[in-house]
Amino acid sequence: MSLTDFDRRLIQATQGGLPLVARPYAAIAEQLGVTEGTVRERMAGMLDEGLIRRIGAVPNHYRLGYTANGMTVWDVDDELVDELGAKVGAMPAVSHCYRRPRALPDWPYNLFAMVHGHSQTEVEREAMKIHCLLAQACRSFDILYSTAILKKTGLRLSHD
Repeated sequence: MSLTDFDRRLIQATQGGLPLVARPYAAIAEQLGVTEGTVRERMAGMLDEGLIRRIGAVPNHYRLGYTANGMTVWDVDDELVDELGAKVGAMPAVSHCYRRPRALPDWPYNLFAMVHGHSQTEVEREAMKIHCLLAQACRSFDILYSTAILKKTGLRLSHD
């Protein structure tokens, strides 16, 4: 699938993030010389077409005081992982949760849930809540703590 000139201009206008204003799509539209509706419709189309996967806010957890970040990894019964993953993902302390394939025999985990806390004790307390929710469907788990902050970026186009 090839990008139109407008697609390229829209991606370049948003690749650094949406403007932090009350109406970000209106600001992008003004920059591109189109209507806000045009920007909204094309962004929705790009989502539907799979050109972009999501539009979302990425908070800086460290600046918010959440300095203990633990990726909890769970070995959950494959028959229940989707149902239980949805419940784990809805928990307030979990920022994102997803299913991944196991890499046996070394990596038995198939459910991942990022937990943010003000301390490792807080993360461990939240992990125990997840463990209780998973109950007998969980065979084992671990918590992997962040040791560095990695910059997350979205789609980037060169200015060629």
